Amino acid sequence: MLKYLIIKLCDTAPSFCHYYNPNNVKNLMTFETLKESILFGMKENLNIQFLYPDYELPTEYKEEIDKVDHTDIVSFWNKDKELLEKAEIVVIDSWHDVTKHLNGVQSYILRTSKDDFFKNYKVLMEVLLIVQRINIVFTDISECNKEDLDKYKNILEEISDFIAKEYISAKTPQTNILTDRFLLKSMNNCNAGDEVITVAPDGKFYVCPAFYLYEEKDEGNLRDGLKVRNSQLYKLSHAPICRQCDAYQCKRCVWLNKQMTLEVNTPSREQCVIAHLERNQTRKLLQQIRVHGIFMPEIEIPEINYLDPFDKIVR
Repeated sequence: MLKYLIIKLCDTAPSFCHYYNPNNVKNLMTFETLKESILFGMKENLNIQFLYPDYELPTEYKEEIDKVDHTDIVSFWNKDKELLEKAEIVVIDSWHDVTKHLNGVQSYILRTSKDDFFKNYKVLMEVLLIVQRINIVFTDISECNKEDLDKYKNILEEISDFIAKEYISAKTPQTNILTDRFLLKSMNNCNAGDEVITVAPDGKFYVCPAFYLYEEKDEGNLRDGLKVRNSQLYKLSHAPICRQCDAYQCKRCVWLNKQMTLEVNTPSREQCVIAHLERNQTRKLLQQIRVHGIFMPEIEIPEINYLDPFDKIVR
C-alpha cells in the first residue's frame, strides 16, 4: 500500500541513498507539474517529501509547497539558508562538513564511501553528541570485500561501546547502523515501488529517484495514472529470503538490489552481511546497557550463527 510520495524537483537534487547523481544540468520541474504532483499526493493521502536542488526555488514554487504538509530533504550545501535551517532532513556528502553548523533539531544523512568511513568514524561519535539523529549510507557497497567487512565489524564494536556509555548516562544518540534495531518489530526497509513512489521533473512516476536518473522505465505518469509493472516484486511478501529475516534495520535498497543481483527483491551478499553485522552488534549493545538496569525489556534479538541468510538456506 502506497504511503509516501517523493517529489524530485530537479535533476540536480541530491541523492539521499546509495545511488550517485551524475546530473549537474538544471532541469526544474515545471510549475504545473509541481501542482499536479501535490494534488496526486493529496488525493492518495500520501506523506509528501520534497527533494530540493541546491539553488533557491522561485517564490511561486515555495508558496505552493507550503500549502501542503510535507517533509523537506535538502543538501547541506543548499543556497536557500532559510530552507536549510528548517528542513527536517539534511544530506551530507563529505566528512569535512559533518561538524559544521549541525544542531539537535534536524536529522542528517551522511553519504560516505567505506574507506572514508574507516578513516573518519571517530567523528561520528562526536556528532552523535550533537545531533538528534544521523543515518550512515554507504555509496560503494558493491566494492566491499572480506577485509572491509572485518574492519566494519570492529568499528561497530567501538561505536557500540561509546553509545552504551551514553545510554547509561541517560542520553539517547540515534544512528541507523546501531540503534534502529532496538525499536523495530518488523522490516523497515526502503520499500520503493511498494510503499514509496517518486515523481520526477518529467511528470512521470519512477520506483525511486535512482530509477529516473539511470533511465529505468517509468511506472506511469500524472496524466494517465500510476501503473507499477510487476508490483508484487517490490513487496516483502515476494522476497523469500528477506521476509524471514530479522535484520529489520536493513535498507534492502531495490535499486542496489537490481544493480548487484539483477533482481529488485534480492539483496546482494554484501548488503546482507553488513545488515547482520549491525544487527548482531545491536544485540550486544542491548546486553551492555541492560547490565546497568532495565532497558526495553520487551525487545529480544536472538543469537544467530550466520551473516548471510542465503548461507543458512543452502546448507
